Amino acid sequence: MKRAHWEKLQLCDALERIADALPSVDRLKCLGTANAIIPLLRDIHRYEETVIFPAYEEVVGSNANLASTRRLRAEHAEDECFAGEVTEILLAIGHGKTIDNAEAVGFMLRGFFESLRRHIAFEREHVLPMIGFVD
Repeated sequence: MKRAHWEKLQLCDALERIADALPSVDRLKCLGTANAIIPLLRDIHRYEETVIFPAYEEVVGSNANLASTRRLRAEHAEDECFAGEVTEILLAIGHGKTIDNAEAVGFMLRGFFESLRRHIAFEREHVLPMIGFVD
């Protein structure tokens, strides 16, 4: 789980660097980042949903706490949809498309990576301690 969080945070950092550099971005960085987003999230989400969340649900057992994993699973679906949009814009930029509105693209990237960071923070503060993971 530490590695999964580290990889997601590395992705967030890469997206933040791209957002900070707009409109003058490294096209190869955009392509590399775009190609990593969806496979990375799918693999990590699958691991969380098949290993981490069931362990958490077994420990907490109450309906109130099970709502947390339902919310986290819903966030996974939202993140994957948003990841598709982010990937699309990064691929376009990487292939030389002119950035018509750098502010909007930056806002999109920041919205995505901030959501990922909040998700990680919640898992670190609430889910992982309950199942014996210490970060």
